[in-house]
Amino acid sequence: MTSYDPAQDGAQMSFDGRMSYGDYLQIDRVLTAQHPLSSAHDELLFIIQHQTSELWMKLALHELAACRGAIAQDRLREAFKMLARIARIFEQLNNAWDVLRTMTPSDYTAFRESLGQSSGFQSWQYRLIEYAVGNRNAAMLRPHEHRPDILALLRAELARPSLYDEALRALARLGLPVPEEVLHRDVSAPWVHSAAVQSVWEAVYRATDRHWEAYELAEKLVDFEDYFRRWRFNHLTTVTRVIGMKRGTGGTSGASYLKRMLEVELFPELWRLRTTL
Repeated sequence: MTSYDPAQDGAQMSFDGRMSYGDYLQIDRVLTAQHPLSSAHDELLFIIQHQTSELWMKLALHELAACRGAIAQDRLREAFKMLARIARIFEQLNNAWDVLRTMTPSDYTAFRESLGQSSGFQSWQYRLIEYAVGNRNAAMLRPHEHRPDILALLRAELARPSLYDEALRALARLGLPVPEEVLHRDVSAPWVHSAAVQSVWEAVYRATDRHWEAYELAEKLVDFEDYFRRWRFNHLTTVTRVIGMKRGTGGTSGASYLKRMLEVELFPELWRLRTTL
């Protein structure tokens, strides 16, 4: 078999003093960021799964920030693309659980003590995503009080309108009767289901031809929450499969806590209108 030399077709083969793939992506830093604290074979899997999830969450936050800005400026078509991308990011996060579920209870027990009190419950990026999309529970600031810089980021997020707040303001600018008390609510407070807001969304769904942009915005939000809910469910399934009903390393009730999180609705009106239409 004849050997093929890519240089014959113009491929760059010498990178002395030039930027390479590894240089651009800082691969050396990425691949040397895994430091297992035990000799257990599966600890590397556990570390990489969570590190890659944090990278996907960083991208989700990047897209969420741009998406909210686009909605606030009535650039809804751009926002739709970003919302579609965020949903696909959560599809990737969902797929990561499939790999982690190859770890058995015995595999995890071999290194669980090495985790100390660390837990995914403490992920500040995940907390920032929840705050950004509207699940604003101020009690969840406490796990981050040891990091003033992170705490400041989270507090700043609570002070600005969430993704859902911006979506409702966009509806009002489209001429839909969103109540004034909703438009001027305390955005740091958790969202509470509003019958009046549900009526507005129902009007959109009953006349999609007249309200197509609002209708598409609604469906893009539902797409995102669909994947987000699947992520929570897969988290619960993975935890139950690996540790059963044991408490989490961070002190939560483990599976019981995750089950409660499944009941949280980010955009409750968009889900409940399906029953009333």
